[in-house]
Amino acid sequence: MIYSLIHWTVSAVALMLTAYFVRGFKVSSFVSALLTAVVIGLVSMLIRPLLLFLTLPLNVLTLGLFTFVVDGIILKVCAAILPGFRIESWGSAIFGALVLALTGALLH
Repeated sequence: MIYSLIHWTVSAVALMLTAYFVRGFKVSSFVSALLTAVVIGLVSMLIRPLLLFLTLPLNVLTLGLFTFVVDGIILKVCAAILPGFRIESWGSAIFGALVLALTGALLH
């Protein structure tokens, strides 16, 4: 239980750091980051496997780098449904997915 809370908080901190470093990636507050972390987790659990399956040939062709595009799509979907989270362009979404993956890996 406590591990899940720590993981959730670290994910929110990674979102805040990504918003600091990536232009066009906006999180309005830490509470919004906490809510966004939950929604990203849910959308990743439900939609990401389907998107990865559908884009498998591109993913194999790019040696897995297309995964960041899939993650950018997930971030854009979350930004469309959450009021305190905004991504201005597809480039920001894809670069934000890369930075979010790196900061999340470093913090976790």
